[in-house]
Amino acid sequence: QVQLVESGGGLVQAGGSLRLSCAASGRTFTIHAMGWFRQAPGKEREFVAAITWIGGSTYYADSVEGRFTISRDNTKTTLYLQMNSLKPEDTAVYYCAARMRRTGSLSISDEYDYWGQGTQVTVSS
Repeated sequence: QVQLVESGGGLVQAGGSLRLSCAASGRTFTIHAMGWFRQAPGKEREFVAAITWIGGSTYYADSVEGRFTISRDNTKTTLYLQMNSLKPEDTAVYYCAARMRRTGSLSISDEYDYWGQGTQVTVSS
Protein backbone atom coordinates (compact mmCIF):
# COMPACT_ATOMS: atom_id res chain seq x y z
CA GLN A 1 0.00 0.00 0.00
CA VAL A 2 1.05 3.59 -0.67
CA GLN A 3 -0.46 6.60 1.06
CA LEU A 4 -0.48 10.03 -0.60
CA VAL A 5 -1.21 13.38 1.04
CA GLU A 6 -1.34 16.60 -0.98
CA SER A 7 -0.80 20.13 0.30
CA GLY A 8 -0.15 23.61 -1.06
CA GLY A 9 -3.39 24.52 -2.78
CA GLY A 10 -5.07 27.88 -2.35
CA LEU A 11 -6.34 31.04 -3.98
CA VAL A 12 -4.07 33.02 -6.29
CA GLN A 13 -4.51 35.77 -8.85
CA ALA A 14 -4.00 35.12 -12.54
CA GLY A 15 -0.32 35.26 -13.39
CA GLY A 16 0.68 34.09 -9.94
CA SER A 17 2.38 30.91 -8.75
CA LEU A 18 1.69 28.02 -6.41
CA ARG A 19 3.62 24.90 -5.48
CA LEU A 20 1.80 21.71 -4.66
CA SER A 21 3.38 18.92 -2.64
CA CYS A 22 2.44 15.28 -2.31
CA ALA A 23 3.97 13.24 0.51
CA ALA A 24 4.21 9.53 -0.22
CA SER A 25 4.51 6.87 2.47
CA GLY A 26 4.25 3.12 2.74
CA ARG A 27 5.67 0.87 0.02
CA THR A 28 7.16 3.74 -1.98
CA PHE A 29 9.87 1.45 -3.38
CA THR A 30 7.16 -0.16 -5.54
CA ILE A 31 6.31 3.11 -7.33
CA HIS A 32 7.20 3.30 -11.03
CA ALA A 33 5.80 6.77 -11.69
CA MET A 34 3.71 9.51 -10.12
CA GLY A 35 1.47 12.07 -11.68
CA TRP A 36 -0.73 15.07 -11.12
CA PHE A 37 -4.29 15.18 -12.39
CA ARG A 38 -6.95 17.83 -11.98
CA GLN A 39 -10.71 18.01 -12.10
CA ALA A 40 -12.71 21.18 -12.59
CA PRO A 41 -16.42 21.38 -11.73
CA GLY A 42 -18.52 19.64 -14.34
CA LYS A 43 -15.49 18.27 -16.17
CA GLU A 44 -13.69 14.97 -16.31
CA ARG A 45 -10.43 14.41 -14.51
CA GLU A 46 -7.54 15.33 -16.78
CA PHE A 47 -3.84 14.61 -16.90
CA VAL A 48 -1.48 17.42 -15.92
CA ALA A 49 2.02 15.98 -15.56
CA ALA A 50 3.90 12.80 -14.66
CA ILE A 51 7.39 11.75 -13.64
CA THR A 52 9.07 8.37 -13.54
CA TRP A 53 10.21 7.73 -10.00
CA ILE A 54 13.68 6.32 -10.66
CA GLY A 55 14.81 8.00 -13.89
CA GLY A 56 12.99 11.28 -13.38
CA SER A 57 11.64 11.52 -16.93
CA THR A 58 8.85 14.09 -17.12
CA TYR A 59 5.73 14.41 -19.23
CA TYR A 60 3.24 17.28 -19.49
CA ALA A 61 -0.15 18.05 -20.90
CA ASP A 62 0.00 20.60 -23.70
CA SER A 63 -2.10 23.01 -21.65
CA VAL A 64 0.55 23.32 -18.93
CA GLU A 65 3.80 22.75 -20.85
CA GLY A 66 6.21 25.59 -20.14
CA ARG A 67 4.23 26.85 -17.13
CA PHE A 68 4.20 23.87 -14.75
CA THR A 69 7.15 21.79 -13.54
CA ILE A 70 6.85 18.37 -11.93
CA SER A 71 9.66 17.12 -9.73
CA ARG A 72 10.44 14.81 -6.84
CA ASP A 73 12.92 15.03 -4.01
CA ASN A 74 16.05 12.90 -3.84
CA THR A 75 14.59 10.67 -1.13
CA LYS A 76 11.78 9.85 -3.57
CA THR A 77 9.12 10.43 -0.96
CA THR A 78 7.74 13.79 -2.04
CA LEU A 79 6.28 14.89 -5.35
CA TYR A 80 5.99 18.54 -6.35
CA LEU A 81 4.15 20.59 -8.93
CA GLN A 82 5.42 24.12 -9.41
CA MET A 83 2.74 26.12 -11.17
CA ASN A 84 3.65 29.47 -12.71
CA SER A 85 1.73 31.93 -14.89
CA LEU A 86 -1.52 30.52 -13.57
CA LYS A 87 -4.71 31.12 -15.51
CA PRO A 88 -8.35 31.02 -14.37
CA GLU A 89 -8.79 27.86 -16.43
CA ASP A 90 -6.25 26.14 -14.16
CA THR A 91 -8.85 26.27 -11.37
CA ALA A 92 -9.56 22.71 -10.24
CA VAL A 93 -9.02 20.15 -7.55
CA TYR A 94 -5.53 18.75 -8.06
CA TYR A 95 -4.77 15.11 -7.23
CA CYS A 96 -1.49 13.30 -7.01
CA ALA A 97 -1.38 9.65 -7.97
CA ALA A 98 1.07 6.75 -7.98
CA ARG A 99 1.32 3.79 -10.29
CA MET A 100 3.22 0.51 -10.08
CA ARG A 101 2.85 -0.74 -13.62
CA ARG A 102 5.66 0.04 -16.05
CA THR A 103 3.71 -0.31 -19.27
CA GLY A 104 0.88 1.76 -20.65
CA SER A 105 0.35 5.50 -20.76
CA LEU A 106 1.29 7.85 -17.93
CA SER A 107 -1.56 10.17 -18.92
CA ILE A 108 -4.36 7.67 -18.27
CA SER A 109 -5.84 8.04 -14.80
CA ASP A 110 -7.26 4.50 -14.73
CA GLU A 111 -3.71 3.13 -14.82
CA TYR A 112 -2.81 4.71 -11.48
CA ASP A 113 -3.16 2.62 -8.35
CA TYR A 114 -3.16 5.11 -5.48
CA TRP A 115 -4.61 8.60 -5.13
CA GLY A 116 -4.40 11.47 -2.70
CA GLN A 117 -7.43 13.29 -1.34
CA GLY A 118 -7.00 16.32 -3.58
CA THR A 119 -6.22 19.98 -2.97
CA GLN A 120 -8.17 22.93 -4.33
CA VAL A 121 -6.47 25.47 -6.58
CA THR A 122 -8.44 28.59 -7.44
CA VAL A 123 -7.12 31.21 -9.85
CA SER A 124 -8.97 34.50 -9.90
CA SER A 125 -9.04 36.77 -12.94
